[in-house]
Amino acid sequence: MALKLRRPPGWLVTGIVLSLWLAWLSHASWQASQDIEVLPYSAFEERLRDGQVAQVTVSDGRMLGELKVADAQGRRHIMAETVDPALAERLSRFGVSFQQVHESTLLRDLLSWVVPVLLLMGFWTLVTRRAGGLGGGAGLLGVGHSKARLYNMERNTGVRFADVAGVDEAKAELQELVEFLKDPVRHGRLGARVPKGVLLVGPTGTGKTLLARAVAGEAGVAFLSISGSEFIELFVGVGAARVRDLFEQARANAPAIIFIDELDALGKARSALPVAGGREEREQTLNQLLVELDGFDPSVGVVLLAATNRPEILDPALLRSGRFDRQVLVDRPDRPGRLAILRVHARKIRLAPDIDLDQVAAITVGLAGADLANVVNEAALTATRRGAEAVGLADFTVAIERLVAGIEKKSRLVTAREREWVATHELGHALVALLLPSTDRVHKVSIVPRGMAALGYTLQRPSDDRHLMRRSELMDRLAVLLGGRAAEIMVYGEPSTGAADDLAKATDLARDMVLRFGMDDKLGPVSLAGAHALLLPVPESFPPGQAAAGARTAQQIDEAVHRLLQDAQARATALLSQHRAALARGVKTLVAQEALDEAQLLALLEPQAAAPSSSPATGDKPAAG
Repeated sequence: MALKLRRPPGWLVTGIVLSLWLAWLSHASWQASQDIEVLPYSAFEERLRDGQVAQVTVSDGRMLGELKVADAQGRRHIMAETVDPALAERLSRFGVSFQQVHESTLLRDLLSWVVPVLLLMGFWTLVTRRAGGLGGGAGLLGVGHSKARLYNMERNTGVRFADVAGVDEAKAELQELVEFLKDPVRHGRLGARVPKGVLLVGPTGTGKTLLARAVAGEAGVAFLSISGSEFIELFVGVGAARVRDLFEQARANAPAIIFIDELDALGKARSALPVAGGREEREQTLNQLLVELDGFDPSVGVVLLAATNRPEILDPALLRSGRFDRQVLVDRPDRPGRLAILRVHARKIRLAPDIDLDQVAAITVGLAGADLANVVNEAALTATRRGAEAVGLADFTVAIERLVAGIEKKSRLVTAREREWVATHELGHALVALLLPSTDRVHKVSIVPRGMAALGYTLQRPSDDRHLMRRSELMDRLAVLLGGRAAEIMVYGEPSTGAADDLAKATDLARDMVLRFGMDDKLGPVSLAGAHALLLPVPESFPPGQAAAGARTAQQIDEAVHRLLQDAQARATALLSQHRAALARGVKTLVAQEALDEAQLLALLEPQAAAPSSSPATGDKPAAG
């Protein structure tokens, strides 16, 4: 087979020619200098007087003389620095050798203008590198390059579907992409095409990024990963240039998968109002992404994956069919899913022989995959701190408490009076939860300070996953939330600031019951929470939406919320009054021991009231802070 010679690049040819020309120029200059003898001015005049010079050429500061006869070394020219004629005439009387020397200012001249230019160039290079976010070039030449990280067969993602657990439905949806990328001819034989774009939607920590990397690992194709925020930079037009460069890289490495994490940073809905500055640049980048999605052919083996936990703010043009054809929900895992995730992460630690991970999965309702990975790691650290040989169930319990309630603050100084007050508050939550028929089981009550502000906590543990709640269950939850405040008022005659978080949660729950669920008898079956429904749960600090309502309806809403809260507190007060003795015994025990488990709490109650509920509700957070 004949070898095909590659044409050398233009910069290499130019460099070789320039080097040869400089070498020839240096040699010619050196050869010319060998034919000239440099003399003092006095010796030059002496040669003139002796008649050895045929002709003299005078230039600015120098005289070049051509000899009539070459000297012993074969040189035909002599040269000397010129001297002022008047001075030369005076010095020649003394019969000494003299010449004129010119002081060189080359170095000083170079420093005076070269150094400032170099400093300016260095500063400009630093600014462009910081502002441009270089992708692979230098200076401004790399500012439009995509910053996507490329993983190919030699440097793969290192993740397979076996490493992703608890999201079986999402894996089944994405398995189709893997099969198409492996064998596009067979899967396209009936005229079907692979979806242009697949959007992974779900809460934070559920494994969207890990799932995308597993798709690339299973398919064995190039994987280009980039975050949505990496498109936007200081210079106008950089984001659009990076989008073009990203798709060009994918086509060059096809078959390939493009993965854009945190798509909401790039694809936020465009505004109809006139804008300028950074938002205009972001919208220009989004427009370029829409153009690329319309322009590329999925038959070449390029698939776009994206992930977001805020799909409600994405631009509708981005979500239409033909761009992101498929949306895959990556939700929080159920109990079997949590068990599978725990088994994946437990492979890296040494477990005790008698541990049952299903028990851990049962008490981690509502936790996402990232939370479960953190629980496993914290359990291993807890076992290491106590010098154990393996990780046991008690270590997992401590890890879950750290995740849910925070780190213990035993160094925080709390007075005896405050300890009794906190014990009363927490036992108010616990006893109301034990006495009501539709609440979560109480796992533990503690008065050890945790986190930033909590002086104690009541940890309730649901035993099963729940996906809907009845009005009676929500009313029981309201009573539990206000049980701590009711106990304070019953025992001490006044509430404290420790119930601030309880009041906020109870108010939000009561307002949802009135505005969203239509659970107020006077307002009736009407939703007043606004027409736009969010696809995913929002944080508790997110301001609740409310539809436009008249003054009379707004007053009825406030009255309904107030009525629900008053009824819940009265209900909690009535329960605690019936078990005042159990509350008093529990306060003394809790102050002495600092923590009580479920069995100890049940022992406080009378036998006829000691049976807990068999239908727990959702939620895994402490009922009070």
